[in-house]
Amino acid sequence: MCGIVGLFLKDKTLEPQLGALLSDMLIVMTDRGPDSAGIAIYGSAAGGRAKVTVQSPHPSVDFDDLAGALKDQGVDASVTVKSTHAVLDIPADKIADVRDVLSRIRPSVRVMGSGESVEIYKETGLPKDVVARFDVRAMSGTHGIGHTRMATESAVTTLGAHPFSTGADQCLVHNGSLSNHNNLRRELVREGMTFETQNDSEVAAAYLTAEMAKGKDLGQALESALDDLDGFFTFVVGTRSGFGVVRDPIACKPAVMAETDQYVAFGSEYRALVTLPGIETARVWEPEPATVYFWDHEKAA
Repeated sequence: MCGIVGLFLKDKTLEPQLGALLSDMLIVMTDRGPDSAGIAIYGSAAGGRAKVTVQSPHPSVDFDDLAGALKDQGVDASVTVKSTHAVLDIPADKIADVRDVLSRIRPSVRVMGSGESVEIYKETGLPKDVVARFDVRAMSGTHGIGHTRMATESAVTTLGAHPFSTGADQCLVHNGSLSNHNNLRRELVREGMTFETQNDSEVAAAYLTAEMAKGKDLGQALESALDDLDGFFTFVVGTRSGFGVVRDPIACKPAVMAETDQYVAFGSEYRALVTLPGIETARVWEPEPATVYFWDHEKAA
């Protein structure tokens, strides 16, 4: 049992409130998973720049003059430290270089996510503590997803927390359990994917990354997942401009959605949505089994 939330904003005037709205939604879901929590926020992209969110178990050591250490390796970066995480602002063509350099000069640092717009913060502990630690309430953006975890498939660790990100500006949160993740993992490794954990949800994220690398958009990748993933699952997924939801054909995991002219929202339970503006007049429904729901800012523009 886990709690997942998501919010896709249509109304730009709400963007400064995204972090606060998503934080409140996630905190309400605390009793569905007190082990760890995480949030992904999609903010504005700067042309030619990228963000790499990293985490360290020893931030005072690993983040000390990290910008200088990266510059010595040929990567110009600005570094913003937030507790155990830091966001590196780098040239967009340096993401692969940064990963390689970090593995050599700061081997205990782990990449949480990267891309033009996404920042991912996750740690063990309760949602209220995680969002406070990273000042998520102050963050603005266009859409975001969140997760509070009750571990069933792997250990309670920072890397085991959701969201999982396996591609640029892509991340996934999951409630459920996959039965064929070991076979899928082996296939994806043969295709060149790498994994940080044994978590089945990371396999789901990597599967979607691999499908989108073939030219599919998020909605098409989620359609393929219905054929290729076995088990119980509710996924909420973010890309740079997109937001998708899908449930398995049995759909035994709880889910509710709401849509207004201002936003699309997802919660494991309706109580996660009750503080959203205009919820009393929203169209509220339970997403159908084996049905993909997909919104994209670029397609709506």
